[in-house]
Amino acid sequence: MYKVRQWSVTHSRKLEALYRNFEPVLIRLHPLFKTLGYGRLEKPVRVAEKAIKGLMFDCRMCGKCALGATGMSCPMNCPKSIRNGPCGGVRLNGHCEVKPDMRCVWVDAWRGSQQMRDSQAIHQVQIPVNNLLRGSSSWLRVVRDDHTARDSETAQ
Repeated sequence: MYKVRQWSVTHSRKLEALYRNFEPVLIRLHPLFKTLGYGRLEKPVRVAEKAIKGLMFDCRMCGKCALGATGMSCPMNCPKSIRNGPCGGVRLNGHCEVKPDMRCVWVDAWRGSQQMRDSQAIHQVQIPVNNLLRGSSSWLRVVRDDHTARDSETAQ
């Protein structure tokens, strides 16, 4: 799993491009998702998302994915669960103070983010994880959030 996670960081620009094409398709599926019911879709989409993102990014299914802003390095792999940059314990070789055999996820995040088209996204402050969302599909959340934002703009 660790080697695949490293591969994903190394190929962050290609994965960013893949997601930039995938997200609009998901958003266009909103009418179908709404008809079928988001509640009904949660489990099958969550299972697929967990399999794909688990393999590619060692995803922890926090429910609020930050991969696009963190160079395709899942910040939830940090033993301290730090979502906004490295702690003060990063070793000189770039490895984690808690798990010395593991590279700091934030060192990887920086490396991956610098290859991405939106390399400045790593500077965005990530909100703390809402534990109520843990284990849920962030893909479905992206679609719901997009349409909720559109609906509120239309209402104004």
